[in-house]
Amino acid sequence: MKTKKLFFILLISTVQFTHGVMAQIPELKKNFSEDGKYYIKATFLNQAWLRYNQSNPGTMVLGEPTDETFDIGLRRTRMQLFGQLTDHLFFYTQFGMNNFNYLSANSGNRKLQAFFHDALAEYHVFAGQNYLKIGAGLTITNGLSRFSQPSIGTIMTLDVPVFAQATVDQTDEFSRKLSLYARGQLGRLDYRIALTDPFPITTSGASIPPINADATFASMGHHKQYQGLFIWNFFDKEPNTTPYMTGTYLGKKKVLNLEAGAIYQQAATWTSDGVDTSFHDMFHWSVAAFLDMPLNKEKGNAISAYAGFFSMDYGPNYVRNNGVMNPGQSTNANASFNGTGSAFPMMGTGTTIYVQLGYLMKQDLLKKSGTLMPYASMQYSQFNKLDDPSVVLDGGINWLIKGHAQKLSLGLQNRPVFNANTYTLKERKNMLVLQYQVSI
Repeated sequence: MKTKKLFFILLISTVQFTHGVMAQIPELKKNFSEDGKYYIKATFLNQAWLRYNQSNPGTMVLGEPTDETFDIGLRRTRMQLFGQLTDHLFFYTQFGMNNFNYLSANSGNRKLQAFFHDALAEYHVFAGQNYLKIGAGLTITNGLSRFSQPSIGTIMTLDVPVFAQATVDQTDEFSRKLSLYARGQLGRLDYRIALTDPFPITTSGASIPPINADATFASMGHHKQYQGLFIWNFFDKEPNTTPYMTGTYLGKKKVLNLEAGAIYQQAATWTSDGVDTSFHDMFHWSVAAFLDMPLNKEKGNAISAYAGFFSMDYGPNYVRNNGVMNPGQSTNANASFNGTGSAFPMMGTGTTIYVQLGYLMKQDLLKKSGTLMPYASMQYSQFNKLDDPSVVLDGGINWLIKGHAQKLSLGLQNRPVFNANTYTLKERKNMLVLQYQVSI
């Protein structure tokens, strides 16, 4: 109970602190031409979390059994530097860190966190047009879906649906991959295709599970990934400056999209029956619709919605439990299937339906202090290994003090916990997060 009281005291204190802060958000941009065609721009983003979590059964923190946790962390801290240098040359870099809390120092050194997320160069084949951009480097340019390459500073929900970043920190670097790609816009068609050189699972920084009857990423062999995403814009075209895709435009655009995407890699995973080893291709595909548009221009209110169907095939019975910035450290292997802390079956072989819906209230709802945007989302996954579906429910509200540039978000997540041996639903747990975001 003391943990819960502390969380709400800090919630009230944070709300009081944000009132009236940052009257004007600056832009860090240097133009090299009078029309702003050539430029270099820098940005900064920080997402601080205050979190209360009901621990999965058997969770241990520093050798102590823990039924609940309260932690303070940095979900994301990022700096970007990018620009259009000539009619044909564009570059983009991003540096930062993720998931930094009191348990983050897996290497034994809490100072080793920041790294380059993106480092790419693009050649724009047609000067001043978005028809064809050819690029290479470390990039989040992905197939599968818009949430496989999300603009995290503009997301509507407290956090992105991480399952859509299908190989996150397994054979990529926090969803970024070394790729040669082409992207652009042809009329109302937004497209991106990529040839990707995945990282080996042995360099992920985590212990490699022994090969068994359930598929895991293979430690033997190396094959390229092939990716593609195609989006049809019915109304306004979405921005195409960087590969990142906006979460919500807060009523500034009228967007209705249909999308289809896929990722394929030969012999990406393997299994063993104790005698023979079998390799399995990884193939994911999805179809989805995205709606984000104003309802009343005078009031400034808007609606945002997304619905997607994902077919995921990692190989037989693959399931990955994941807890974002996990506040748990270890657990008894038989306590639950989920593992420690806040983890749940997030991605695996099977199908997933993901939906989200948000409503932006009128712009002057809180006068000079901004407005509110409540939201809800659901991830419904039927993984082949689990007897019951994995259903994760999220709901919350954004206080948009200065739009996405300064916002306070409160989110509640309700997740399933599965029995370790029967793979059936055992119980449900909750996680409450307060996030303060500053973006320049």
